[in-house]
Amino acid sequence: MKTTRRYDIDWLRVIAIGLLLIYHIAIIFQPWAMFIAFIRSDELSEGLWKPMTMLNVWRIPILFYVSGMGLYFAMQKRNWWQLLAERTQRILVPFVFGMIAITPLHIFVFQKYYKMALDYYPHFGHLWFLGNIFCYVVLLLPVFLWLKKRQDSSLKKWFEKLFKTPLGLLSINLFFIAEVSILRPKPFAMYAETWHGFFLGLLAFFFGFLNMYAGKSFWKNVRKWRFLYAGIAAVLFTMRFVVYATEAPGYLTVIESNCWIFAVFGFCNRYLNKPSKTLSYLSNAAYPVYIIHMIVLYLAAYVVLPYHLPAMVAFVIITVLTFVGCFLIYELIIRRIPFLRPFFGLRWNFPLFQKKNKNALSITKEEAS
Repeated sequence: MKTTRRYDIDWLRVIAIGLLLIYHIAIIFQPWAMFIAFIRSDELSEGLWKPMTMLNVWRIPILFYVSGMGLYFAMQKRNWWQLLAERTQRILVPFVFGMIAITPLHIFVFQKYYKMALDYYPHFGHLWFLGNIFCYVVLLLPVFLWLKKRQDSSLKKWFEKLFKTPLGLLSINLFFIAEVSILRPKPFAMYAETWHGFFLGLLAFFFGFLNMYAGKSFWKNVRKWRFLYAGIAAVLFTMRFVVYATEAPGYLTVIESNCWIFAVFGFCNRYLNKPSKTLSYLSNAAYPVYIIHMIVLYLAAYVVLPYHLPAMVAFVIITVLTFVGCFLIYELIIRRIPFLRPFFGLRWNFPLFQKKNKNALSITKEEAS
């Protein structure tokens, strides 16, 4: 089976992780930062948080969508055992290693900054996302394998028809509305280690897979109607910001969230579905950078905040230091020391895991849009 690389999805992952770093840096300048174990600046910025209120309703769900898409591609040339082995290497190993050896480090910096007693304990930290993803793979794999055997079935054609129109694609919001109606999360963006985050992620992961299962009809839809989805999202965000002080009813928030996501899919498919050396490098670096970014962010805050610079100046400096520091660690240490690579989700040098990894985000030419 000939395959075509999905460069737009590679870019989606890179962009989503980049936005996640910026979002986490912005938390430093909010009055409630310490309540979630972030170092807090004495110079606060309410203005800095305003754009983050738009971002925070879709920054995590889009990563779950992309992860579901990635699993679809990974399944195309693997049996169930190879898939579980590959996901264990790529997700479970970094998750367990990070919980033991990475997340405690930024808590050490937090404790040091506030002159607290240094205390070590393994915890999920920002890597909770990986634990959720591995659970979804295990829980949904029987369903996905069943769908894989029905690539030419009437069911697949039904999904192709459903995701062909904006109304059909927007109909999946009914499942997300049911989730928030049952769990009633407050605030909506409280994803980490909550049942809301788990089930919202499960739905996004599942529909990310189904979007790819539907093939080119999904991509044609989001590409053609990208401005419609962006417009709906912008209207709902304005309503949420002006009428509801950023925390709208759940049924409106999930529609806004998914419309932002569909719009981003459409724009990326239109403008970014092409190869580049920059993408190749960033795509490989994104996962390790995600794993280590919190320790670098905390160290940058530890160094910069004592100077009491204006909030926006400190934000820019910490952002630059965080991105530069993460990529230096990736380039000089993680990428170049073979035994470290598997702990950060990079390819192992074992034949079982080398085979066909390069096709992890590929699709058949017939499915390319």
